[in-house]
Amino acid sequence: MRIPRLHRTGLVVAGAALLAVALTVGVSAGYAYTGDVPHGTTVLGVDIGAKSRGEAEAALSAALARHAEALAVPVPVRIGGEVAEVLPEAVGLAVDVPATVARAASRNPFEALFGGREVDPVVTVDPQRLDEALQETAGKVGEAMTPPAIEFDGTTPRPVYPEPGLGLDPELSAAALAAAWPTREMLSDAAPPPEVEVPLVEINPVTTAADVDRMLSELARPAVAAPVTVDLPAGGELTVTPEVIAASLRLTSDARGEIVPRVDPEALREGLADRLARVERQPVDAHFVADGGPPRIVEEVDGELVELERLADDLLAVLPAPEPRRVAATTVVTRAEVTAADLAELGVTEQVSTFTTYFDGGLSEPRAQNIVRVAEMVDGALVRPGEVFSLNGHTGERGYAQGFVDAPVILNGRLVPGVGGGISQFTTTLFNAAYYAGLEDVEHRPHSYWYSRYPPVIEATIFYPTLDMKFRNNTPYGVLIDTSYTSGSVTVTMWSTRVWDEIVTEWGPRRDITSPPTRYLEPGPDCIATQGIEGFTQDAWRIFRRGGAEVKRERFTWRYDPQPQFICGREPDRR
Repeated sequence: MRIPRLHRTGLVVAGAALLAVALTVGVSAGYAYTGDVPHGTTVLGVDIGAKSRGEAEAALSAALARHAEALAVPVPVRIGGEVAEVLPEAVGLAVDVPATVARAASRNPFEALFGGREVDPVVTVDPQRLDEALQETAGKVGEAMTPPAIEFDGTTPRPVYPEPGLGLDPELSAAALAAAWPTREMLSDAAPPPEVEVPLVEINPVTTAADVDRMLSELARPAVAAPVTVDLPAGGELTVTPEVIAASLRLTSDARGEIVPRVDPEALREGLADRLARVERQPVDAHFVADGGPPRIVEEVDGELVELERLADDLLAVLPAPEPRRVAATTVVTRAEVTAADLAELGVTEQVSTFTTYFDGGLSEPRAQNIVRVAEMVDGALVRPGEVFSLNGHTGERGYAQGFVDAPVILNGRLVPGVGGGISQFTTTLFNAAYYAGLEDVEHRPHSYWYSRYPPVIEATIFYPTLDMKFRNNTPYGVLIDTSYTSGSVTVTMWSTRVWDEIVTEWGPRRDITSPPTRYLEPGPDCIATQGIEGFTQDAWRIFRRGGAEVKRERFTWRYDPQPQFICGREPDRR
């Protein structure tokens, strides 16, 4: 087909025009896409256009680094009528530079032909961490949901039906924060971050009321309808009663309001404690025994225990079933935590110190009974290298429940009856044994008054929980504390490996001596008369020797108050 001239001419003109447009677009597009990112592209006011991705990332990263202080300012987050401040670092709030540059590079090329363009940054935030940071504020304006549960009253299951609440959706909160932060003004003018509003939404528990009813009829009621028999590996059996099942079956919901049934192994062990004691063998750690000579090591004994975690899972599986119900238990060998090899490495082989103090009245005296009781509690204590031994920490409270009785104690400057009186004598004995073993003194306090049964200055009192006696094992060897007593004495011996050849004490002269005053007290069972003791200040030096030479010395100083002469009776009329 022939085309008329006029038409051909028109087509030529039209084609030329199209070619011109194409050439213009091509040139413009080429200009726009010098580099990976189009010309005129900015992010938060930072020009990243006409750059490769690497160059654009470097430019944006440098700008963010220059304004790091502004980007670290807490962001105000409004929830209803309350405002919380969120630290960006604490919730993972940051600009993802590579993702932002990738977004800028992937935009429509025609956007760059007619001027600059601003690309929103890609912002990261951890929804869970943000949710945790906002929970306290949300709790003031929101409404907690009622989580579903099935609770047991004895062996009777009672349903707790869910109710919706008003709270935060972590993903929505994170999206709101990421959409508003940061702003261009924060980088250009160091402006404060904007206030971000996050929505409160209705929170519905995952487990519904219908789910609770179904779980009540299909699991909770059948679970406690009959016992479960457990077959033991070595023969025999034990019974899990409905009471134990009710106490260990957990039908409570998680944070999302979903009930995930489980049997608590620890509660199961507690409920079966008496029955398990007859079939299990508990592990026994290796330990030292000092019976009049160097300590010997008694080897460890491994135990064999019922695998309660597996039994709990197997038990849960049969609880919906009708009786009779049986499961098979498995046992697991439980290794002792301390082995004979562990103890052998500690070098507890020889006596490094021993100290004895004396008391009157025999073991029938309440004071002596307290001394013996605390000595028994400390006997056999092992202090590993670097560890600090605390007498209060080792014994805990020393009251009637722990076997201590009333005996005289110093309180407010006078002797009065008190539970545990006399323990200071053991404390002094222990302190001196540690002192002459060369162990580091961490905490001790001498008595307010000096008693002749104790060496001056290097003695110690104790009062739970405010006054303690502590020492650190500053040797590379273990230290075993061995205690013993007679009808008139208590002894503490330290066993280890000798570090010092000899440790001795030198006392300085007493100074600033003061006479005791006389005071009269109301007669009665709580009044304890005393003769009065002088007050004085004195120094004592602990001297460390090795190879016949003094290596170092430590100074201890104490000021003793004069103990008044207390007289139970009225003060005479001196007129």
